[in-house]
Amino acid sequence: QVQLVESGGGLVQPGGSLRLSCVASGTIFTDVNLGWYRQTPGNQRELVATITRGGSPNYADFAKGRFNIPRDNGQNTTYLQMNRLKPEDTGVCVCNAKKLIFGYWGQGTQVSVPP
Repeated sequence: QVQLVESGGGLVQPGGSLRLSCVASGTIFTDVNLGWYRQTPGNQRELVATITRGGSPNYADFAKGRFNIPRDNGQNTTYLQMNRLKPEDTGVCVCNAKKLIFGYWGQGTQVSVPP
């Protein structure tokens, strides 16, 4: 009933930027907390950033100062703005939505930053 669709991934050179989008359907968007996770080679899935339904963001240490996670409630969309990308950012970024005890995942979008 809840669907998350990511887009915006691609290949970018080190130091460049990408903006990922996550569009939610099947829920009242303002009722959910949102987040981005990533799966990088050789690592477990890890939290990148979250934003609460009240608009409060939180960032992993590696994302602080480089990434931003706004949300547009009118468009049922959250974004992950990634700046000054590094090769170690390469991986699949996945959108997450959570309401109460329920969590939902998108299928992910690939981010590639060559060395």
